[in-house]
Amino acid sequence: MSDDTTTALAQDRIIDITTIGRRSGEPRRIEIWFHRVDGRYYITGTPGRPRDWYANLVANPGFTFHLKESATADLPATARPITDPAEREKVFTDLFTLLAAFLGKPGQEPEAWLATSPLVEVTFP
Repeated sequence: MSDDTTTALAQDRIIDITTIGRRSGEPRRIEIWFHRVDGRYYITGTPGRPRDWYANLVANPGFTFHLKESATADLPATARPITDPAEREKVFTDLFTLLAAFLGKPGQEPEAWLATSPLVEVTFP
């Protein structure tokens, strides 16, 4: 990865992702936040309704991670859904700490996040 890409992965928050539709097989692009925790990259969503992006990544884990803030790059990536309760708790605990520092306020309802929020770890080849 270039220095610009490495810097963007360390400091940016907003990206686009292009997934492959689980039913249509067509590319689907959305804007979303990503998070870096302990040198690993994660995408999550707020608790509640099912997310199409998550269902697409479960069905087709390969996707494109589009940097668009401090650098522009289209990175091939793979998503690993995190479903193990202990691993989810660890990631969300660390993520809430990070978000509280970043946003200046504590995370909301950790139990709801643990129970119903989509969570994937992102890896780059």
